[in-house]
Amino acid sequence: MNANQILAKRLGTQLEKHQAFIATAESCTGGWIAKTLTDLPGCSAWFEYGFVTYGNNAKLKLLGVDPGLLERHGAVSREVAEAMVAGTLAASGAYLALAVTGIAGPNGGTPEKPVGTVWFAYQASGAQPLSVCHLFHGDRDTVRRLAVSTALTGVLDYLDKQRV
Repeated sequence: MNANQILAKRLGTQLEKHQAFIATAESCTGGWIAKTLTDLPGCSAWFEYGFVTYGNNAKLKLLGVDPGLLERHGAVSREVAEAMVAGTLAASGAYLALAVTGIAGPNGGTPEKPVGTVWFAYQASGAQPLSVCHLFHGDRDTVRRLAVSTALTGVLDYLDKQRV
């Protein structure tokens, strides 16, 4: 089992123990988090929804992200990550959601948001979202791989704080 599979198994065990479901919304990771979760046998006991909202139109239509947020802040921002996670909870009815949006490269970066900038948001039903930004270094595959492990670690930490 690789490190991400170990994290996913820990998450699944915790969610199953509390009969809770998680849903994901992914942009730069392109479904890699959902793939990691669904690699585990029995994951249907705690995982049901995975949204791949790579483009802005998908964020708008599937997750209900306000177009004004995208215009004012860009897709790679705290505001959009938090709107994505809230939209994921609303669309899925899950107890817990995570959202990831970033710039994996090799193009698309700016001085304000360089390649490797990734925003993560976590939210449990009835709770406030928690968002955090990381700047990863490396090629596209490395940035995406690090984003997956960071998302899984982050959601486990979030759950610990929620006492689930």
